[in-house]
Amino acid sequence: MTDLSPATEAVLNAVTLKRYDVPHYACPNSINQIKSDVAAALRAVVDQVLPENAEPVGDEHDAARADQWLRIRLKMLAIAAELEAQ
Repeated sequence: MTDLSPATEAVLNAVTLKRYDVPHYACPNSINQIKSDVAAALRAVVDQVLPENAEPVGDEHDAARADQWLRIRLKMLAIAAELEAQ
């Protein structure tokens, strides 16, 4: 397995530690399914919480808030993509 980014490793470890009480690298038989499941869950969360076309709130901070949401959305989607690429 190639190296994971710190963010992706933290997410994957959170799941394997919760489910199996071991870090991700100790789950070789099921790790690909775990990665796929985590990636799918992250994508669902992103779509529900940080939709691509979020409705503006209507105050003077809309542009800054939209930029921040987009950065968070992209970071979370990058974690999902990294999990799927491994």
